[in-house]
Amino acid sequence: MTQSSKLWTKDFIIIFLTNFFTHVVFYLLMVMIAIFTATKFNVSQSVAGFATGIFVLASLLARIFTGKYLDRFGRKKMLVYSLIVFVIAMILHLYADQLYFLLIIRFIHGAMHGCITTAAGAIAADLIPDDRRGEGTGYYSTAMNIAMAFGPFLGMFLYERTSFTVIFMVGIVVSLFDLIVICFLKPPQKVMIEEHQKGFYLKDFIEPKAVPISASVFLITLAYASLISFLTQYARDIHLVSASSFFFIVYALALIITRPFTGKWFDLFGANRLNYPLLLVVAVGFFLLCMVQNSFMFLLSAVFIGIGYGTLISNFQAIAIQESPSHRKSLATSTFFMFLDLSNGIGPYLVGVMVTFIPLKMVYGIVAIWIFVCLFVYYLVYGKRVKSISER
Repeated sequence: MTQSSKLWTKDFIIIFLTNFFTHVVFYLLMVMIAIFTATKFNVSQSVAGFATGIFVLASLLARIFTGKYLDRFGRKKMLVYSLIVFVIAMILHLYADQLYFLLIIRFIHGAMHGCITTAAGAIAADLIPDDRRGEGTGYYSTAMNIAMAFGPFLGMFLYERTSFTVIFMVGIVVSLFDLIVICFLKPPQKVMIEEHQKGFYLKDFIEPKAVPISASVFLITLAYASLISFLTQYARDIHLVSASSFFFIVYALALIITRPFTGKWFDLFGANRLNYPLLLVVAVGFFLLCMVQNSFMFLLSAVFIGIGYGTLISNFQAIAIQESPSHRKSLATSTFFMFLDLSNGIGPYLVGVMVTFIPLKMVYGIVAIWIFVCLFVYYLVYGKRVKSISER
């Protein structure tokens, strides 16, 4: 291995930890804010849900502008300043005595989350060697996947044993640690390439070459939204509540165990040889979920969905970066996560509409079929055009 292809440098470890800590706070509050809002202000579930959704909306809006101005402002500077505001917004949760004040805090917090993750993703893209793009992007994404399991677990654990104040304090401590860690980061110097244009142009905010694969991410994340929003309700319907608390733990473990292999296979054999089987793996996972009869089948579905969806997200992100010009990695990263955020925002609503007409068991069956639609779209936008990375 040459020096240029070294992956686990000090700076990559720091940006990996930043991705982890930021998403621990995100998922810690994601499972708690609706409960906190409904309990604190005695409002309906729809209003409580809005306190959760406004965070995602703000994050999406922030990405639109962060991608354009990130390199002009400075990536580390963006990270540090955004994290400072992120910490302040986290502290202000302790003083949210009015609903409107909480919504303002959630909006600011969400906007800073969008800035942080866009800047961190762009820095990670520069730190990862091109010959290890799939492997490096996979490991970077794993930080979020681990946080996705650990954050909700920590939130529910604290909720059952402590108070909302303690939960917010834990979020503050994690945010502060995140800020301290990022101060030791020394990102690569970025050569600024100015694109002088007057007026408003869409490509100033979105990288066109990253849009096709990002559209695939949007479609497959609609399926994943059915898990985030309704898995607990489904587990209650089929009397497997005790198993449901371990679903995302198993999901993350399956992904972590397979990550060292899948990332290298992406770089060695190309995207298609990995992504087509992974899409089928996701379909199998949702089919098992719709047919589940016991805890073993329930958690086995978590293994398939974790390996499939979790790996696909990092693979698609690597493709978005590879397809885009090197000087527009920031916009490519921003574009990718804009589509991801948009799907995370729309998905729960669409699935909620379906649930009013059909049982969740049937919904997950439909989701399994939907994955084949995603496979066909992937083939159209990328698969038929690129057989393997080595042939490009």
